[in-house]
Amino acid sequence: MLGTLFFSVLLTCACAKDIVLLSLNDTKAVEAFVDSAEVVLVGFLEGEDSPGYKELLAAAKKVDSVPVAICSVKEVWADYSVSTDTITVFRKADNHQENLVVAEAKKKLDTDGLVNFITINEIRYITEYNQVTAVGLFTSEVKTHLLLFANRSSKEYYELKEKLGALAPEFTGKFLFVLINGALKSNSRSLGYFGLKSKDLPRVGIYDGNSDMKWLLPEGEITVERVRDFCQSFVKGELKDVDQAGETKAKTEL
Repeated sequence: MLGTLFFSVLLTCACAKDIVLLSLNDTKAVEAFVDSAEVVLVGFLEGEDSPGYKELLAAAKKVDSVPVAICSVKEVWADYSVSTDTITVFRKADNHQENLVVAEAKKKLDTDGLVNFITINEIRYITEYNQVTAVGLFTSEVKTHLLLFANRSSKEYYELKEKLGALAPEFTGKFLFVLINGALKSNSRSLGYFGLKSKDLPRVGIYDGNSDMKWLLPEGEITVERVRDFCQSFVKGELKDVDQAGETKAKTEL
């Protein structure tokens, strides 16, 4: 009996490692899947023999944080402006659809290239900044970033990340919420741009890529209400005066 139980456990573990891609057969199924997570990946591929299918399956095993499905019904493809085999990232943070056309993919179509494509475009309601995610952040059509500077080792880090991540959906299409770990030496340049050092954190700032301007939320407790008001003041055009340290002189008191 113990031998049978041990074999069953091994079989379960082995099966868990095998990934079967969810099949989406109509537009409603695709819509529901896209709405099911902050970032999802859909392979608009004709079938298992299509170029890119095996690579998609292998990439899904490596990037288990992103749900992956396949849609082989060409009538559905047109609803997403897809006309040929394409691997697509859908993300809620900026309502973006990023297409990787298989016929044009070249090096991106191998497993590592596809994993890189997914990682670059894995922008969430609050995205941790690094050299890979920076590519997706700065190529997004949303050029304004709400920045949370915090040291990963601090007690506030995960609490603030959770709070601001919940706030981010209110500003979809207006801001990308970005978390910058101030404990990393590689991020010291970003802190310096705002006149900050690791010991000054946590702080919140706004960077607008369209105007190349920056603002800091005045020192004080970082609450959802203060950050919301900070963002709304920017949207209303009330954050105009910035001193040399990047400190905001807002028209409204934050």
